[in-house]
Amino acid sequence: MPALDQLTSSEARDDLALLRDAAREAGVIAMGYFGNNPQVWMKGGTSPVSEADHAADAYLRETLLRARPDYGWLSEETADDHARLSARRTFVVDPIDGTRGFLDGLHSWCVSVAVVEDGRSLAGVLECPAKHETYWALPGEGAYLNGKRIHVRPLGQSVDIGGPRPLVDLMPEAWQDRLRRTAYIPSLAYRLAMIAAGKLDATFVKPSAHDWDIAAADLILTEAGGALLDRSGKPPRYAGEVINHGALAAGSGELLDVLAGVIAGADEG
Repeated sequence: MPALDQLTSSEARDDLALLRDAAREAGVIAMGYFGNNPQVWMKGGTSPVSEADHAADAYLRETLLRARPDYGWLSEETADDHARLSARRTFVVDPIDGTRGFLDGLHSWCVSVAVVEDGRSLAGVLECPAKHETYWALPGEGAYLNGKRIHVRPLGQSVDIGGPRPLVDLMPEAWQDRLRRTAYIPSLAYRLAMIAAGKLDATFVKPSAHDWDIAAADLILTEAGGALLDRSGKPPRYAGEVINHGALAAGSGELLDVLAGVIAGADEG
């Protein structure tokens, strides 16, 4: 009999292969609508959702649950069924992360899929078809972009930072002259992937991010040498009863420590 950790690792690799195949096909489905004026509705009066989101979600739900019928399901575009809380593992899915950008013709959107067990991601994939990029990671096995291992970049004199301006404005004065504020990136998952790939140094995340926005990207960032932290300095946990989060900080090293200090002292309201 194999050791439990070896069995779990083997299962995780099988899950990663499943996620990669499914995310790739979901990306093809989404690309069929990209730039073609898909039908759009508003959720809660403020958040757009398109027929592309629904089509990709339906494909992922059917494909992934057919392969793993005992897994739970948590997706932005599916009504939450708390029966998932009794499952050992759960698929956490955003069929199109960055829908606003997708509808505006921007390329920085992605299909985000993860497998979560006991609050942590065991496999994560971001499929970004408009940019011809695929990110993936397994715990302890590194993060990859199109098959090449990626790492966060060393801290330089200038710091490229993303996230809401009010939080960036709270950075200590000694850092302010070093900061280069990046343009808004509608996909939070892609913003975290940019840090993992060394294209961005850090970002704040405003309160209200959901599990499906970050579960896959968190693992990718962690395996690239960075981290995503909440205001208590701990990594978020996923697929529990509460699926949204307060302010978060993402980055690495000394810079992440500074960002974490900012959100620890910031008003969550």
